[in-house]
Amino acid sequence: MKVELEIQPLSARLLVADDQAHVVAALEMLFRGEGYQVFSAPDPTSVLTALQEQTFDIILMDLNYTRDTTGGAEGLELVSRIRSLDRTIPLIVMTGWGNVEIAVEAMRRGATDFVQKPWNNSELLAKVQEQVKHGRVLRSSMRIQEQEALEAKEIQKNLLPRRVPQVAGYDIAANTQSVRCIGGDYYDIVQVSDAQTAFCIADVAGKGFPGALLMSNLQAALKPLIRADVRPDELCSRLNRALCEIMPANRFVSLFYGVLDSRKNLLTYCNAGHNPQLLLRAGGMTSELRSSGAILGRFPDWTYTQRKKNLSPGDILLLFTDGMVEACDENDEPFGEQRLLQITREADSCSAAAQLELLSKAVSAHCGGKLQDDATMIVLQAKWNSHKLEIC
Repeated sequence: MKVELEIQPLSARLLVADDQAHVVAALEMLFRGEGYQVFSAPDPTSVLTALQEQTFDIILMDLNYTRDTTGGAEGLELVSRIRSLDRTIPLIVMTGWGNVEIAVEAMRRGATDFVQKPWNNSELLAKVQEQVKHGRVLRSSMRIQEQEALEAKEIQKNLLPRRVPQVAGYDIAANTQSVRCIGGDYYDIVQVSDAQTAFCIADVAGKGFPGALLMSNLQAALKPLIRADVRPDELCSRLNRALCEIMPANRFVSLFYGVLDSRKNLLTYCNAGHNPQLLLRAGGMTSELRSSGAILGRFPDWTYTQRKKNLSPGDILLLFTDGMVEACDENDEPFGEQRLLQITREADSCSAAAQLELLSKAVSAHCGGKLQDDATMIVLQAKWNSHKLEIC
């Protein structure tokens, strides 16, 4: 059953923006007679100030002001500025010149309707009534969406590790950032035995809610497989078959899964279509832990293989999703692996947490705080024979 939202005009707050006192007076008389609370602003600056200080149900604004009495440029700019402040408020523009092109441009910039001066009182009242109703429905819907997004964010947060396990001889830190409220990156760090710790980092193709839903499917399929008796190559094969049964045709998952034996200082890993992870050796050399298998969720019969790396004191392992290295600046230049390596080398005496913070800040500064993709990183340092960590 469709439920209509009843409008209570007495509670509707109307902002009239016009530099002509007689126009404002006529509109105030009209709308106050219908029970509206009417406020006025004589110029664009006053309009923006009023919007920042108060809340309104609708704006009724002229497109021509004293700086530009006929062309509408000042009014069009104001429409854009209002929309940058509030995406939901209904915005009816008024023009006395019958210029359809200006009205169309105003609609393109975010106006929700327009009227021509001189106006018809009954038609104007009907337009405002309709727009107030629409605005309230829209704002109510957005509040529901925002609440759902917050709940989804909290649910996704609970799918990620609440704390990083302490591994003797190693220092570990991890973090993830989503482009939207929720995202498609995933990581986990799990102690599977006294000497073994599993590391997983994954990137689901897709952002926002679609990526987050697939990420939750990935987590549900992966969690039972993280055990001491399941090798990395076996885990990837079993996980791949499970994901192939549920993965949409245009989606997939890249994943790096490794098990660190802290007694043998040996990392056994399988890279399933993930970007090469980086191992910085204490002597300055760098090893890439490249893919040894296809992406997950596309090829059900793929056979995965695993590889091994011995770790030495001073080695630093960087596990990350491509959102870290592919974050671009205003010239579309990606942050890149080389910057990642340079910053890590310069801070090799810092703790894993301090290195992770430095790297995250550098990536954010490079892209102006506007990541293009979800970005996740795990920093693991081999420290069992090293000097005391510095506070950076």
